[in-house]
Amino acid sequence: MSSSRPVPPGATDARPRPERSLAVSALIGVAVMAALDEIVFHQILHWHHFYDRSTLGVGLLSDGLLHTGELLALVAGFFLFADLRRRRALSVAHAWAGFFLGLGLFQLFDGIVDHKLLRLHQVRYGVDVTPYDWAWNATGLVLLLVGAALTVRARRRASRDRPTA
Repeated sequence: MSSSRPVPPGATDARPRPERSLAVSALIGVAVMAALDEIVFHQILHWHHFYDRSTLGVGLLSDGLLHTGELLALVAGFFLFADLRRRRALSVAHAWAGFFLGLGLFQLFDGIVDHKLLRLHQVRYGVDVTPYDWAWNATGLVLLLVGAALTVRARRRASRDRPTA
């Protein structure tokens, strides 16, 4: 009598997918940082909205759209992550690297593009914004550098562990 559980595609030749693990976890990292930004700075502290160049209603609408986007990215990211695990293709080291890369990418993109280039909003209003900008972007850069260092480490470990033919 055979099992009623289907065998996942590729389960017999399971092998880690480092690039996919990195990309999927980067998507999750972007979504998590967007959620932290939206929850902490938009909702709890009331420092800004995603789009502050119009009415309060438009600002709240823009926050809702950001929240929708981050939730969709988080759900999609976790479905893709679960699929990697199901196929036994998850490279944990690359996944952590991707997560930190995603955190840093969102933070730097928000700080440079949204805050300075497009001027959609500032970190905070009614104060000298310079220290906030430096802290915001430095945090993003540190997260990005942690992700880059973890990526290098994961790649070195994967090439060392790869069997030679």
